[in-house]
Amino acid sequence: MSYFDVLGLQKEPFSTSPDPEFFYQAISHDTALKRLEIAIRLRRGLCLILGDVGAGKTTLSRMFLRSFKDESNYVFHMILDPSFKSEYQFLYALVKMFNVVPAFKSTLDFKEALQKYLFQKGVEENKTIVLLIDEAQKITLENLEVLRTLLNYETNEYKLLQLVIMAQMELLPRIKRIRNFMDRVALKYTINPFDELETKEMIKFRLRQAGSPDCAIFSDEACNLIYQYTQGYPRKIAMLCHDALETIVMKEKSLVDGQIIYELITSRKQNEG
Repeated sequence: MSYFDVLGLQKEPFSTSPDPEFFYQAISHDTALKRLEIAIRLRRGLCLILGDVGAGKTTLSRMFLRSFKDESNYVFHMILDPSFKSEYQFLYALVKMFNVVPAFKSTLDFKEALQKYLFQKGVEENKTIVLLIDEAQKITLENLEVLRTLLNYETNEYKLLQLVIMAQMELLPRIKRIRNFMDRVALKYTINPFDELETKEMIKFRLRQAGSPDCAIFSDEACNLIYQYTQGYPRKIAMLCHDALETIVMKEKSLVDGQIIYELITSRKQNEG
């Protein structure tokens, strides 16, 4: 029998890929998603979503995109790795992404072409252009300045570019060093890790989404230990739970109990040490 047959599942419940179907919306994540959607619909400009590694920012971004999937007036562009080494490279990537043809290949021409594009789409066609940048802690100060310039493009009523920045906490002090950047932030929200109850509910939710007829594969003691070790960070929870399911399949057991989680945690700590 296969892994799925033994566990009574149809899909992998604890993948670390950003699949919106397996995104458990705890209070912090749900609030971030709703506030972000409101800010974009009001065309408020710059939204900053912060969170530590494994807090669920990338999956949140996929949920956010899905909120607008049937609305043609919203045009989304996404940068997954913004570690461009120069202003020229960054602007060149943007004009290619927006399918803009500048007069010449210079930074000035790139900026003029982007401004023209944003006015055409935002004013003449009444479309909302959204640029979402994930892993934004990788962006240079020089290219943050480029983004600040793009945020200057606006009408009397709204910003022409809606910029969503997803980043680790380390970006915040760097942004504060850029003059007039923080005062452009329409929404700043920090995603918190799950609490103990949310950790348990996330595990049940993922099992249910994967087709489990009985979501009680993990004992209460196991869930408590998972929370204590992961401190509620979704990625760590998923990785530990995956290892736990793998363990009970190999040991031909039907329940992840506290002993299994304790042994997995002990093994991890030894490897980390």
